Amino acid sequence: MNNKKNIVAICGSTRKNSSNLNLIRFIAQQYAEIFNFIIFEGLADLPHFNPELDNESGPKTVNDFRSLIKAADAVLICTPEYAVGVPGSLKNAIDWTVSSMEFSRKPVLLITASTSGHYAHQSLLGTLLIIESRITEESQFVISSIGTKINVQAQVTDQLALDKI
Repeated sequence: MNNKKNIVAICGSTRKNSSNLNLIRFIAQQYAEIFNFIIFEGLADLPHFNPELDNESGPKTVNDFRSLIKAADAVLICTPEYAVGVPGSLKNAIDWTVSSMEFSRKPVLLITASTSGHYAHQSLLGTLLIIESRITEESQFVISSIGTKINVQAQVTDQLALDKI
């Protein structure tokens, strides 16, 4: 019997081989014996948030995303910072869950991995707190200069980053 908790992992980048997606894959590999990781790679498929469509008969991709988050025991968000902000596709996905409250009381691990990352991290942290995600000091951190801390085999090589993970 499989009693592992299900973790939905969301990458804030839509690049096919982004550092953040590689970081998610690394974490999933490291904790595969403890958790089932479901990597959501459909950010680019979600339509722009539209309050007129924000209902139960809304877009299928949105309803599927909401169902995935609702069924998860926890959510891992790993994101870069774009122009000192949250990537639009990630913010868009979260916006689709505000009225339906999938993130309410949901444990979230937030990792901002970028060149800097602090501005996007604070912005996203504020959003997650206002939608009532369960996020603590221990479940959120920034990994700056991610490009120097992960190798071409998608392995984290920096001890401080490994300690945080």
